[in-house]
Amino acid sequence: MSMIRVENLTFSYPSSYDNIFENVNFQIDTDWKLGFVGRNGRGKTTFLKLLLGKYEYSGKIISSVQFDYFPYQVSNKKQITKEVLKEVCSFAEEWEFMRELSYLDVDLDVLWRSFETLSNGEQTKVLLAALFLNEGHFLLIDEPTNHLDTIAREKVSAYLKRKKGFILVSHDRGFLDGCVDHILSLNRTDIEVQSGNFSSWMINFERQQEFELARNERLKKDVRRLQKSAKRSAVWSDRVEASKKGAADKGYVGHKAAKMMKRSKAIKARQQHNIEQRAALLKNTETADPLKIHPRAYHTDLFASFSNVSVVYNGSPVCNPVSFKIRSGERIAIEGKNGSGKSSLLKLLKNAPIEHTGSITTGSGLVISYVPQDTSHLKGTLSEFAKSHYLDESLFKAILRKMDFKRIQLEKDMKDFSEGQKKKVLIAKSLCEQAHLYVWDEPLNFIDVYTRMQIEELIKKFSPTMLFVEHDIAFRNTIATRIVKI
Repeated sequence: MSMIRVENLTFSYPSSYDNIFENVNFQIDTDWKLGFVGRNGRGKTTFLKLLLGKYEYSGKIISSVQFDYFPYQVSNKKQITKEVLKEVCSFAEEWEFMRELSYLDVDLDVLWRSFETLSNGEQTKVLLAALFLNEGHFLLIDEPTNHLDTIAREKVSAYLKRKKGFILVSHDRGFLDGCVDHILSLNRTDIEVQSGNFSSWMINFERQQEFELARNERLKKDVRRLQKSAKRSAVWSDRVEASKKGAADKGYVGHKAAKMMKRSKAIKARQQHNIEQRAALLKNTETADPLKIHPRAYHTDLFASFSNVSVVYNGSPVCNPVSFKIRSGERIAIEGKNGSGKSSLLKLLKNAPIEHTGSITTGSGLVISYVPQDTSHLKGTLSEFAKSHYLDESLFKAILRKMDFKRIQLEKDMKDFSEGQKKKVLIAKSLCEQAHLYVWDEPLNFIDVYTRMQIEELIKKFSPTMLFVEHDIAFRNTIATRIVKI
């Protein structure tokens, strides 16, 4: 057991005048299992890279452990997996790799397969297993869940619970609750450490915000009252001072005026003290203005139907045939393992040229708004994006502002956005579109917790008809009216 200490850490990118971190101080125990949470674009990945020594900074990071980073960059994916794992952890024995993979419910034959043939989920699991075999290292795990289906997330969360000595960046509330014992929160003005899982941290954070808001309101009222009182005292003092002219007892009147002036100054001092107390509040308040969506009304209750549909890859179906109907007001979640054809089912609604069995029928004139998984195509300015997709630019940018985009970000090239910010662009586009049916494919990948809850509230309030794939169980349980398993 040892400590990692961060002292007066200040950092900004050379191309930016704004500090991402300013005089940050905290310490953590190398035996802790830390969940790292915070808004998109606020610097979580940057902080991990500072720990790795990737950038120059002012202040100190003091540690006696070596840091490893996930996702690990594999130099040659054509190698068999066993050789890749040896590259990650050269001291581990084959039986140790096999033991760790069994904990993760991974077939042991992956060790003798080419690494590039493994699914994204399998690659995530085997690399985590190898990295944890580097004894005495401290692991920095950056958003491992984005390629994991629901069952795989449960397995990896249980695996991490067995381990110690890591920082885990994740926005999946259930995943964090299953494996961490401390939360590292990247706030607006600082980084804080708190014991417990995500749910306990969130309760404490909301209580603190409520306390500060209530105290801020009381101080605002006090400031207004003191301003009025100070003004009255000053007026009275001036009047008394003026009455000295021609007064019989000028000493008494002067003494009275001095007392009034002293009282006025005391009130102003109290007022200033209250203003300073207010300034110390609400620095880390996270606000999320409500979002809106305007679904179109459809002329019938039935929107679309799938009849004995199975996606076919290389001449073979990848799942059993599924049949279901999408009706007005339903929010249907598609559940299945990675590679079972979930995304392809969604694309078939958009008439994508994907080989399949069975039939898909959509209603006449049905308007669909689609959010894809992939964000790699996003580049150029938001104004150009809005114009090319026939969006109301003002509405589009207003939605992004509500999703915590700063004004300066609205002018940047989208290729420089974080992955979470790119995903928000696609969701904002969908919210601008008046559609009958909203089809979202893993919309929450990389998106911060606050925005996830913001979107949950939107869907509960406006009840759009939806077909979606999402592995965040908390989100799915909140909004799905029905689950179709494939």
